[in-house]
Amino acid sequence: MFKILIVEDDPDLNRTVCSFLNQSGYEATGCLNANDAYDAMYETMFDMIVSDIMMPGIDGFEFVKTVRTLNEDIPILFMTARDDFASKQKGYRVGVDDYMVKPIDLDELFLRIGALLRRAKIASSRKLEIGSFIMDADEHTAYLNDEEIQLTMREFSLLYKLLSYPKKTFTRTQLMDEFWDADTSSGPRTVDVYMTKLRNKLADCDDFEIVTVHGLGYKAVLK
Repeated sequence: MFKILIVEDDPDLNRTVCSFLNQSGYEATGCLNANDAYDAMYETMFDMIVSDIMMPGIDGFEFVKTVRTLNEDIPILFMTARDDFASKQKGYRVGVDDYMVKPIDLDELFLRIGALLRRAKIASSRKLEIGSFIMDADEHTAYLNDEEIQLTMREFSLLYKLLSYPKKTFTRTQLMDEFWDADTSSGPRTVDVYMTKLRNKLADCDDFEIVTVHGLGYKAVLK
């Protein structure tokens, strides 16, 4: 089931869109502002974003610019009352893939979401391909130079998270919160053990590296 993030400061419209998408076979999460959306993205790997432009604090343009520094490929659709050409031009320039003007026709929104997901090739498979390294999130497999790398479920999840947001630093606490049970007795330094294991298993990979950000956590850097 594809996960869609809805960033819209009108609570009623947010609920309406989320409810419609949830009933239409998607898993929608609603946020009322960009900061809440950033937090949601740290916790969940979304397949698509639908965002308003005019929001309190960080507007849609700045939000999309930030998202694009983290993920160049995720489909983004603007859903906004701004119908002027300058806004559309700026939206496409900062990185949106489609643009809808309010009031929104939900059936048309459904069609556009499906088209964007197909265009992003997410509908057929969820794969990360970085040089000679390939990860398939649906099959939970990883290959380097056509040879399978044996990863545990947690190793796979940690690596997929880092590679989905290259250059983004994740703290040990963020990774623990997402990939360990709340009642675990393990401390944040457990993450270090897993990163050491991943580095050992990927010693022959020249396409990226897992970098330690001292005092914070880890990030993936593409070469």
